[in-house]
Amino acid sequence: MTSIHEKEKEAHQIETNSLDSRERDPDAEFGGLEERRRIEKSLIWKLDCRMTILVVIYILNYVDRNNAASARLKGFSQDLHLEGQEFNTLLSILYVGYILMQIPSNMFLNYIGKPSLYLPFCMMIWGAISILTAEFPTRYIGALLTRFFLGFVEAAFFPGSLFLLSKWYKREELGLRMSLLYCGSIISNAFGALLATGILDGMNGKLGRAAWRWLFYIEGSLTIAVAIAAIFILPDFPTTTRWLSPIERSLAIRRMEEDGNIGAKPSHKSNTHWAHGLWLAVIDWKVWWLTLALTSEVTALSFNAFFPTLTATLGFDTTISLVLVAPPFIVTACAAFFNSRHSDKTGERFYHITIPLLVGILGFIVAISTMNTAARYVSLFLMSLSYCGYMVMFAWISNSIPRPPSKRAVAIAFTNCFSQLGNVAGSYVWQSTWGPSYKNSYAICISCQGLTIIMCWIFRKHLRKLNEDLEQKEREKGLQKQGFRYLL
Repeated sequence: MTSIHEKEKEAHQIETNSLDSRERDPDAEFGGLEERRRIEKSLIWKLDCRMTILVVIYILNYVDRNNAASARLKGFSQDLHLEGQEFNTLLSILYVGYILMQIPSNMFLNYIGKPSLYLPFCMMIWGAISILTAEFPTRYIGALLTRFFLGFVEAAFFPGSLFLLSKWYKREELGLRMSLLYCGSIISNAFGALLATGILDGMNGKLGRAAWRWLFYIEGSLTIAVAIAAIFILPDFPTTTRWLSPIERSLAIRRMEEDGNIGAKPSHKSNTHWAHGLWLAVIDWKVWWLTLALTSEVTALSFNAFFPTLTATLGFDTTISLVLVAPPFIVTACAAFFNSRHSDKTGERFYHITIPLLVGILGFIVAISTMNTAARYVSLFLMSLSYCGYMVMFAWISNSIPRPPSKRAVAIAFTNCFSQLGNVAGSYVWQSTWGPSYKNSYAICISCQGLTIIMCWIFRKHLRKLNEDLEQKEREKGLQKQGFRYLL
């Protein structure tokens, strides 16, 4: 009988032979370089097709989150007897739940490794809560509770999606995919406004219900329907996805290893000891720095939640005001696609972030400087283009904190989570007493966006220094240039 020691020795020899074979021909396992490229192209195509549903989900995520702004134009505030800052508080309370849940949610997702079940399940719950928002609240307190729990459950989706993408795509592929995902939030502003226009105009009084209640009924039901489909479409992680062939699974894991993504293979430390990842993220100053920069930018982007209010200041009726919301975000979605794609191709992040932010600042300045209707509408296009840079920031965060996976999962959730404090503050930036010019609001946005640009510039200088240190160590050890470098 073979002893345990002999079995371990035999297993070690097999692993050693495998490593030696990989060093001689790293692509031999896949049938050579050309065959590997063919398999990789097929794998990425499969992933892209399945990941597309994340964009649809994110559209609905933002529609359910922001429909209160549209409902406000058709009696929402009057029916719930809202006074003073109560509507602003309804918007901000969502982000309290959103902040509390993001980090625990991503840690749990990394532990179970089943985003195809976890994310759709959360989606069904927030769809149900959205429906209840139309039926349950009759006063301010009821609406406050439903908005809090809506944010609590919605918190699972965005950081979870970013983490899922980072488990499948290499650094040069990630920026475009993350930006396409975030295009869902931009498109939602256009799609949500057009959908709201149809519902608010056509459903008022149906079955004895106000139009704004139908808005929550229909959008919540649509969310639940898409969630059921997502269960069968979304992938899990490379090590837990069942529809991969053995060769595709091996290639998916290899791609992450080659990209400097230590921990691509399952290990006790990377998957079970989630607390270790939390600790690594908390003690890394880069995580805190990026969080502050992102928080400042989210505050500047707070105009998003009040966009129907801003278009209403142009002097048109409710229907036209809602329709005018769509064009700026359609243009922004197209611009964001090309900006992110170019960022991935060039491997450059800083200028692809800051140039759109500078365009946004120009939009804020135009809005402050004139009350001309055409100029103010053009300013809405310019400030919306800020989102092109904001999207690339998420890819930069993932690139700058690549390993181990447990740390990256927490870092992504941490930065996105605490940056939502910008939305809490932003809910009070657009006070009705500052309208219709909102000069104070725009001034705050300019300051916050300027701070983000300065912090990104300092961070870029730090990453350049880290890259220079890596190159110096390689020269001292006589090594050839290694694959991993921080993207600038």
